[in-house]
Amino acid sequence: MALVGQRRPREFCSTLLGVSIPGQNITDGVALMFDTEARVYVAGHRGLVGSAIVRRLRQEGFERLLLPTRAQLDLRNQADVDAWFEESNPGYVFLAAGTVGGIWANATRPAEFIYDNLMIHATVVHAAYRHGATKLLYLGSSCSYPREAEQPMPEEALLTGPLEPTNEPYAMAKIAGIKLCQAYRRQYGCDFISVMPTNLYGPQDNFETESSHVIAALMRRFHDVRLSGESQVRVWGTGTARREFMYVDDLADACLFLMKEYSDEDHINIGTGQDLEIRELAEMIREIVFPGAEIRFEPDKPDGAPRKLLDASRLRALGWQPETGLKEGLRKTYSWFCENNHSRIESDKTPRPGEPIP
Repeated sequence: MALVGQRRPREFCSTLLGVSIPGQNITDGVALMFDTEARVYVAGHRGLVGSAIVRRLRQEGFERLLLPTRAQLDLRNQADVDAWFEESNPGYVFLAAGTVGGIWANATRPAEFIYDNLMIHATVVHAAYRHGATKLLYLGSSCSYPREAEQPMPEEALLTGPLEPTNEPYAMAKIAGIKLCQAYRRQYGCDFISVMPTNLYGPQDNFETESSHVIAALMRRFHDVRLSGESQVRVWGTGTARREFMYVDDLADACLFLMKEYSDEDHINIGTGQDLEIRELAEMIREIVFPGAEIRFEPDKPDGAPRKLLDASRLRALGWQPETGLKEGLRKTYSWFCENNHSRIESDKTPRPGEPIP
């Protein structure tokens, strides 16, 4: 068996683990090698999820982190990705890179969302196989579940109905990423796993008004209105759609837990088990950012899926649960925004939101 950090042959997956069969749980102890001496590649380390995973790894004492920038490595180019894997030889991979955004970004840039994400997922997964990565964790998205899926959504709900039209291209690409990991696991025996996080927020979120997700978008709107001296904040939709939210540092903790403890071809949900109406969320953010604001909903704008709540019972049964409550997480996020992100939004050096994050 090759040691972490040494060169591994292309056939490493199948010779070490044996080619898996559907549903097989690989339990030969490879995950136990995931210690602080491992060479760990975090794809997307500047984004919301990737940066949180890097913070968590460093808290655990990992020092051999591989963090190429987008300028150094275009994840849409298979030749470039192969060359980088050949040179850098990562033992473990967290695949959190991608083109992301809210309803408006998905609606106006559907081709970018499906092309970029399909390419990024394919190049990294294939390179991890070819160059013998010990384990890969791929991050899916809860928007991949059908629009009318049963609530809370169990893992088995995937591909059981039509997707939410407002983010269908992105969701299709994320589903393809899960199927990639399953296929490489079945054919080559690679220890590639997939997780399905709920809606996320926290430090390093994108606070641009036209491409951000709901929490960052609402914080930015309330913040800007307060600074402008006005009082009315417009919120898309009716406010009745229900959503679940997780603080991103909790997700990072779950990812490290699963990298160590989980090995199966079935993806696993990561959620809090609690949801609320967008109206309630807007009111909570108003109290933190601008208590005197008036909220005006715009029912002519889309709500998205009526409800999105994950069934995270499988993860809880493994012994993991989140620690950060929504109010606490919102306060932490707005504090980070005020200290860091607002000045960066105004900078011409800020990358265009939605571009692939390496």
